Amino acid sequence: MNVVLAVDDDPAILHLITRSLLGLEVVTATDGDAALAQLEDHSPEVVLLDIVLEGESGLDLFRRIRQLDARLPVIFITSEDSSQTAIEALQLGAYDYVTKPIDVKNLRRVVDEAAETRRRMSVGVALPTGDSDEAPAGDVDVLIGRSSGMMEVYRGIARCAKQDVPVLIRGESGTGKELVARAIYQNGSRADRPFLAVNCAALTENLLESELFGYEKGAFTGATTRRIGKFEQCDGGTIFLDEVGDMSLAVQSKVLRLLQQQEFQRLGGHETIRTDVRIISATNRPLEAMCADKAFREDLFFRLNGYPMRLPPLRDRGDDRKVLLEHFVATISRSLGMKGFQGVAPDALALLLNYQWPGNIREMQAIVRQALLDTRGPVLVPAFLPRRVLHGHEASSNDSQASSKLQLDEFVERRLGSSDDLYAETVEFVEKFLLERVLRQTRGNQSRAAEILGITRGKLRNRIKTFGMDLEELAEEEA
Repeated sequence: MNVVLAVDDDPAILHLITRSLLGLEVVTATDGDAALAQLEDHSPEVVLLDIVLEGESGLDLFRRIRQLDARLPVIFITSEDSSQTAIEALQLGAYDYVTKPIDVKNLRRVVDEAAETRRRMSVGVALPTGDSDEAPAGDVDVLIGRSSGMMEVYRGIARCAKQDVPVLIRGESGTGKELVARAIYQNGSRADRPFLAVNCAALTENLLESELFGYEKGAFTGATTRRIGKFEQCDGGTIFLDEVGDMSLAVQSKVLRLLQQQEFQRLGGHETIRTDVRIISATNRPLEAMCADKAFREDLFFRLNGYPMRLPPLRDRGDDRKVLLEHFVATISRSLGMKGFQGVAPDALALLLNYQWPGNIREMQAIVRQALLDTRGPVLVPAFLPRRVLHGHEASSNDSQASSKLQLDEFVERRLGSSDDLYAETVEFVEKFLLERVLRQTRGNQSRAAEILGITRGKLRNRIKTFGMDLEELAEEEA
């Protein structure tokens, strides 16, 4: 039977708690010394502690309890008007708090949850918070991993960093394309010159053109002074064009000229400005198909694709997921000042490793931060994980669909404000996903894939060529 220690200097409150927790063994104390004696005699699973005690504050007693057993869940009892004290208690590591007058149903729910958390914390830690040997301490944004896919990425960085050629990085949203771009820059011959990043999807056509090439005073309404663009600021350095597939054709033409001649003109200007810039670009869009549909300039694609690199999605990176989790848990818990935090419980780690991470590394970092902010106590247990991670095992058969939906949502959201052909672009996006999914299932067997899709093999072959699909890669992913 679970033992609950209730500490309050009001006998009526202790009586109410005892009656409310039928089925549990409730031991009581009215002051700090008696509470510590009961703690030693009964080893309770949960402590209910009044935040205001005679002779000693509840917060002081809480600190003494934490020194004896850091994993013991402590639930504070507080009056409605002492919210600031309750917040302070939670910041110190209290499990939760209940307010007076006590809601009996809520009290039972919180105590049961705390007892379950205590049980899970008692198992031990599967993922400790020791310093990760994969990256510098405190550095969250670094490349980490030893999977075959990431080793190929590292080899690619080594091959192209010193070569002054454009690099095109492909991969799903959140896989770390900007980190790869920075690694290329930092290991290249321009490392002592500027590095500037521009998200082409975040700006309208006019704003992107102004951002990249600058403008002269009077070029448009509101242009009261001359502005130097990123290509000019970055002379001698490296510019990273993220989501390059979202550039308008007009901006593509100007970028092509810069790549060909290393010169451009500011918006509204006539002076030809020469610059020496290395371009690294990235996208998660099917540029080959866009070229076929005249949505992306083929000559620009060939220029940008001087050295192609592809980043694997996190779900395909095997043991890297555990290494990344260890790194994020260690660095983020340290940045949040969680001094007594010990690590992740085995069942919580199993849920995190089973999750498919449709948002890739960016999502993992966000989920770890959210879970640590919600954690009460020194161990991260399943109760503190987001709902989508907790229920990931129930939807394992729908992981690909969930990933696709998230990518589709991102795609449509990104194009809503800038596209004038959203229907066709979305149909193309979904078609590519469908073809890839079926070809993975058939391990690259085009005859079987065409049969499943209900189209001719010739049409399938044409679409594979249009989208630039790698059949060997798709077959390996399914295997």
